[in-house]
Amino acid sequence: MCGIAGVVNLADAPQPTEGAMRRMLAMIRHRGPDEFGILLGDGVALGNARLSIVDLSSGQQPISNEDDSLWIVFNGEVFNHVDLRRELEARGHRFKTHCDTEVVLHGFEEYGPRCLDRFNGQFAFAIWNRRARKLFLARDRLGVRPVFYAVKDGVLFFASEIKALLAEGRLAARLDLAALGQVFTFWCPLAPRTLFQDIHELPPGHFLVAAPPELRIEPYWEVDFPSEAEFRAPPADEARLVAELASLLEDAARIRLRADVPVGAYLSGGLDSSVIAALVREHVGDRLHTFSIAFDDAQFDESEHQLRMARHLGTEHHILRASHAEIGRVFPDVIWHTETPVMRTAL
Repeated sequence: MCGIAGVVNLADAPQPTEGAMRRMLAMIRHRGPDEFGILLGDGVALGNARLSIVDLSSGQQPISNEDDSLWIVFNGEVFNHVDLRRELEARGHRFKTHCDTEVVLHGFEEYGPRCLDRFNGQFAFAIWNRRARKLFLARDRLGVRPVFYAVKDGVLFFASEIKALLAEGRLAARLDLAALGQVFTFWCPLAPRTLFQDIHELPPGHFLVAAPPELRIEPYWEVDFPSEAEFRAPPADEARLVAELASLLEDAARIRLRADVPVGAYLSGGLDSSVIAALVREHVGDRLHTFSIAFDDAQFDESEHQLRMARHLGTEHHILRASHAEIGRVFPDVIWHTETPVMRTAL
């Protein structure tokens, strides 16, 4: 997990400052404690707080292309970056790092916005085109990685968390009553709304283009739901579908192990996490560390099931026990990080 932030002048406005960008990044330091990076240019500032996962030594951001015409700040992972790198190198692109961030940058340089169709991952990233004076901001298909934005007085602000936007100094925190109504109905605001007036969430599967003075937002992907008839029809070949699902799960687990740091797995005691941990265990062997949370309240505690699965898989298991007092003590921090009322703790 990393954090990104930026300021782009869409009209005549004061030059973004390093001090303002440092304030924004300081508010999301928990997302990327390893290092900060800032790009300041003519009417633009980009910042990144990095948590190093891939290419620990040379993946510092912002990263540029060969002629410094494009610059990127990136949060997330593109799991198929190894395959995409080979494809882009065959097309003449030259890389100076081994990180997936640079693959995203050269993918955009080669394919434009359609590069998003090629990325298998979870991400939020911004690319600044210095020659065209254009910003491209994108979010993954299902919105695993967050990104928020606001426009005020001809200036675009964006960041991984709302608190970073507010730290810049020109935006105010005012409650959006319509969004609060959505929280009580749907358990959360519905994108592009947030709990704060005039601060928006870039919806999942969308990208934003800011070409001063214009700004536009477009979808690039949406869920393809089956028709009611297709949903109710019995499967034509159940065995084939079972095999296909197993293959997809195995592939999804495998490509998420591409990292230069150890990868662990969470065991909740339920079916989903147990299946994922078992798939990961097949690839990493007895080096796998698993983690779970136990509760003092027996009604919610599933540590018996967690331990049974950990023993079955032979993992190095770690348990964090949460007492009622500890939950109460950290709950204000939970709200600080979620930036919205929490209607149920499972979210």
